[in-house]
Amino acid sequence: MKQFKFLAPITFAVSTLFLFSCNSGNEKKVDETPADTAAAVKPMEATPAPGPTKVMIIKHKVANFAKWKPEYDSHDSMRQAYGLTNYVMGRGMDDPNMVVIFLKMSDVNKAKELTSSQGMKDRMKKAGVMGMPSFTYLDVVTDDTTKIDQTARLMMTHKVKDWDAWKKEFDDHKQTRMDAGLIDRGLGYSDGDNHMVSIVFAVTDMKKVMAFLKSSDLKEKMTKAGVDGPPTSFFYNIVQKY
Repeated sequence: MKQFKFLAPITFAVSTLFLFSCNSGNEKKVDETPADTAAAVKPMEATPAPGPTKVMIIKHKVANFAKWKPEYDSHDSMRQAYGLTNYVMGRGMDDPNMVVIFLKMSDVNKAKELTSSQGMKDRMKKAGVMGMPSFTYLDVVTDDTTKIDQTARLMMTHKVKDWDAWKKEFDDHKQTRMDAGLIDRGLGYSDGDNHMVSIVFAVTDMKKVMAFLKSSDLKEKMTKAGVDGPPTSFFYNIVQKY
């Protein structure tokens, strides 16, 4: 399996960006509810917050992560004005100056307007972004935000001939991936094109994962599922969840 270096390492945690409460210090009030009435009232069950339905992933290399990060953080309000909010940030395993950012996206057209603007290009250059960044706009299909200890991630991207046929094969082999050290975390396809698929996995056993990626079994499964051409892979560690 070919591992490549992105022009940019999403996050979108997909929360993971993907992801992640404060108790007040007020005095408690005496409960004056009659006992029989209180017993009849059932507490409401907390509903998990839904994950994003659209995610933008930025990938690029920076000259110095410690210098780049404050510059990036200082422009949160601008991103929010374009419907983007931080989700997950990661750094490449092979090169920690290779950065990947998953952002929740409310409007793909506004997001593209920002990423194509000269202002953003100038800000990225000032922050020390090297080379051309890459931007991916995804429709999120699944986003597992269940808390796990692993911060190592693998993001794979590949083209498929037919989304429905591929998805069925992918779902059927979930246990195989788990046995190989991979836990499904996020899945989506490019905005307006469900033939270009991106998947994020948590890595629980790197040795098993590397063997799996090189295995003939995986190649056979991908061929059967209709994967068109070699996939691209990027290993990274999550450094911040928002």
